[in-house]
Amino acid sequence: MTTPLAALLRALLCSSLLLLAACEFGEREAVSADGANDGTEEEIPPVPVEVRGTLRGDVFAVYTGTASLESDEDALVVAKVGGEVKRIFAEEGRRVRAGEVLARLDGDRLRLEMERAYANLQKLQQEYDRNVELHEKGLVSAGAFENIKFDLESQRAAYDLAKLELDYTEIKAPITGIVSERFIKVGNTISVSDPVFHITDLDPLLAYLFVPEREFRKLRPGQAAAVTLDAIPDQTFAAEILRISPVVDPQTGTFKVTLAVSDAEDRLKPGMFGRFQIVYDARENAIMIPRMAVIDDDDRQSVFIVENGQAQRRQVEVGYSRGEFVEILSGLSDGERVITIGQTGLAEGAMVEVVDVGVDDDGEVELAAPALEATSGSDG
Repeated sequence: MTTPLAALLRALLCSSLLLLAACEFGEREAVSADGANDGTEEEIPPVPVEVRGTLRGDVFAVYTGTASLESDEDALVVAKVGGEVKRIFAEEGRRVRAGEVLARLDGDRLRLEMERAYANLQKLQQEYDRNVELHEKGLVSAGAFENIKFDLESQRAAYDLAKLELDYTEIKAPITGIVSERFIKVGNTISVSDPVFHITDLDPLLAYLFVPEREFRKLRPGQAAAVTLDAIPDQTFAAEILRISPVVDPQTGTFKVTLAVSDAEDRLKPGMFGRFQIVYDARENAIMIPRMAVIDDDDRQSVFIVENGQAQRRQVEVGYSRGEFVEILSGLSDGERVITIGQTGLAEGAMVEVVDVGVDDDGEVELAAPALEATSGSDG
C-alpha cells in the first residue's frame, strides 16, 4: 500500500526527469541549428546601379542678367522758326542721316527779310568803303567813323541772322537714326519750339546691367555676350560689353555694366526685354560627368566609381557646370565610370550590379557657349 508521502515523492521525481529531458532536447536543437548555419551563410545581393563614363567637352563660366534695350541717342526735333508746313520728306520708320531734310516750311517772308538785310548791308559796306579813305586823310572824325563801322557790323549780323532763319525753314535731322514719331502734317502752322519729329538711333542699342560687386573682377570691356528677347525668342543676338562703371553703388552693392547690342537689320527696338549671357571664362576639352553623380558632403564633393564590381568612393574637385553636366578638375581620369543612380546610402566596397551604362558613342558632349556662337540675327 502506497502512502501519500511516497506518492508525492514519486511525482516530484517524474517532474524533475521531464524537465531535465526537455533541457537536453533544447540544447540538441540549438546545436543542430548552429551546425546547419556553419559554412552556409546567405550572400548579400549586389546593389543595382546606373553608371556613365566620363565625357570630354568645352565648359563655360557665364554671368546672366536681364535688362531692357535702350537707344544710344534719342532726339526730339523742334521747330526753330515758325511757319506753315509745305512739304514732308520723312515718314515714321524711315532711316535718316544727320543733316538730312525732314520737312520744309514756307520761307517766303524770311527770304524777303534776308534780301532786305542784304541790300542794307551792301549800302553800309559802300558807305564804309568811302569813309575809310576820308578817315585816313583826317576828313572824318574818329567818332563818326566808328559809328559807320558799328552800323556795318550790326547790319552784317542782321543779314546772317536772316539767312540762318531762312535756313531753319528746312527742318533737318540732328542725328542719324530712325524716325520714330512725326508730329506735323502738311498745312499745319507751327511755332518756335513746337515738336515736329522724334528720331531714335537704333545702332547700337544699349542695355544696362547692374551686377553684384562680387562679379567685378570677372567682367571687362570687350567681352562677348549674347541676348535673347521675349519678342524674338527663337533668335540670339550678339552683344559686347561697352564700358563698366568703376564705382559700386553702396546702396545696392552693384556696379553698372553697359552692353552694346548689334542688329544690322533693325529688328530690335528700344524697350524690348532681354536676357543677357556674358561668357567670362572658358575651358576646352574638360572632363565632365553628370551633375547627379556628385555627392555633396559639407564642403567636399565625391563620387562613386565602379571597379571590379565594387563601389569605390573618390574625392573630386568640381569646376564649372553647364546644364546637366559638371566639370571635374581633379579626382577622375578618362574612361572611369561614375555611378549616377543608386549611390545614395551606398557603402565603400559594396558589390554593385550595373544595370545601365549611359555613354555617348564618341565620349564627347557638346556644350556650346551661348555668347561666343551668337551672331547678329543668327539662330541661337
